[in-house]
Amino acid sequence: MDTARLTVGQVMSRTLVAVDLDESPLLAWEIMRRAGVHHLPVVDGQGRLRGILTREDLTARWSGGPMEQSHVRVRALLTDRRRPHTTPGTSLAVAVAAMIDAGVDAIGVIGDDHRLAGMMTATDVLRAVAGRLPEPREAPELMTGMFRLVPVVPSHVPA
Repeated sequence: MDTARLTVGQVMSRTLVAVDLDESPLLAWEIMRRAGVHHLPVVDGQGRLRGILTREDLTARWSGGPMEQSHVRVRALLTDRRRPHTTPGTSLAVAVAAMIDAGVDAIGVIGDDHRLAGMMTATDVLRAVAGRLPEPREAPELMTGMFRLVPVVPSHVPA
């Protein structure tokens, strides 16, 4: 397989879980845990990419317990660190160079409608190099707001 001819659209993951800007870090963590992912796209109400959270982003900014985390919003965790994005037609080499230059191991893929179309991670690149490209699909599948976590505070139990 000639990886020099591959495009981001051929390599990227198209089925994604994402979190809305106004959700809590607690929900973001639970989505990542249940989906088994290390990168979580953050989107606005129209599905436009606003950043990518990593497990490291969440743990570095975690303070307090579930009650405190339920009052924080994911938007506050998006760092000023450069988060590159690309398009499906971009060559794999150009997108990987952008990832290396930004010091990240995942890049958001934006479609013609300016909405999140996919995400390419270092694992996706390794799969492509190994000749294991994902099956082509017509449209990306983005899942957000599948469930909501509400912390339950134990009631005071008399001694």
